[in-house]
Amino acid sequence: MTKVGVIGLGMMGQTHLDAYARLDNAQVVAIADADPDRLSGKAKAGGNIEGAAAGDDQLTGVARYSDASALIADDDVQLVDICLPTPLHLRFAEQAIAAGKHVLIEKPLARTSEDALSIAELAEQSDVIAMPAMCMRFWPGWTWLKQTIDQQTYGKTLAVHFQRIGAIIAGSFYEDGTRSGGAILDIHLHDTDFVNHLFGVPNTVTSAGYSHLSGEIDYVRTRLQYDHDTLVTAEGGWMAHPQFRFTMRYLANFERATAVYDIGAENALTLYEPGKDPQAVALDPHMGYDYEVAYMVECIEQGVAPQTVTLRQAADSIRIVEAESQSAKTGRSVAL
Repeated sequence: MTKVGVIGLGMMGQTHLDAYARLDNAQVVAIADADPDRLSGKAKAGGNIEGAAAGDDQLTGVARYSDASALIADDDVQLVDICLPTPLHLRFAEQAIAAGKHVLIEKPLARTSEDALSIAELAEQSDVIAMPAMCMRFWPGWTWLKQTIDQQTYGKTLAVHFQRIGAIIAGSFYEDGTRSGGAILDIHLHDTDFVNHLFGVPNTVTSAGYSHLSGEIDYVRTRLQYDHDTLVTAEGGWMAHPQFRFTMRYLANFERATAVYDIGAENALTLYEPGKDPQAVALDPHMGYDYEVAYMVECIEQGVAPQTVTLRQAADSIRIVEAESQSAKTGRSVAL
């Protein structure tokens, strides 16, 4: 049984608590938040995806800390799950690793690729198991896409496009690009990382975008170019209207099929093949959060380093986003 301490009880902290509550081999023994209402359970943050941050867990008998450092020092905690605002990730990851605790760190791994690489290097110099929480690498329908591309199930991948757009989450953190990094780092990073998962770091990125709410890039469209000729594009951002429905989609064109994933559709993943009716692909009803948390606990139990996603890969994904931001601001392609 892996004993877990969760730091930060906002949207993602609550989502992780929900995921741990569904595991038989993990137990949350401590939580930490500077907000007394969140710490007591009186106030809970909502999610932008239906089912996230549902708050179904019943936390009784857990240690509660207003100071994250005190949770890290708790001898009962084996795994520290960091769900704090992005600029705090490096500081508390350093503390947790120094204390010999395993670490799961919410995305983005850090505010900059330099800080993210520092976390990776610290973990590599220790005996702890550490992983970034890049949930799309575990998301049903997206794992299908990864397997389909790798195995060339429907032939060569001609083009793939990702789209992730939603209303900005209320709060000063998201509106301050110096802290959140803007939409390009906060939500578009998911798709940049998944492209990295599919194809690796691109040779160049060519982006167009604008800053509207945070002072950093809040909407972006990017072409990611590789040695192969697959057309890879991604679009993401925050829209100003609070009632704009969150959109998470991909469209993949293969030589012998087209696949469309739309989180808002009745059937999230639909496959189109020549001469056949459109086919709904059956997907597991759970979200990627459940699988990433379960995978992290499994890695701890087996004493093996995560392979589905690594800290260095997460640092590379931030580096790609930084190149996208530079391209959007300068109007020029950026080489990586």
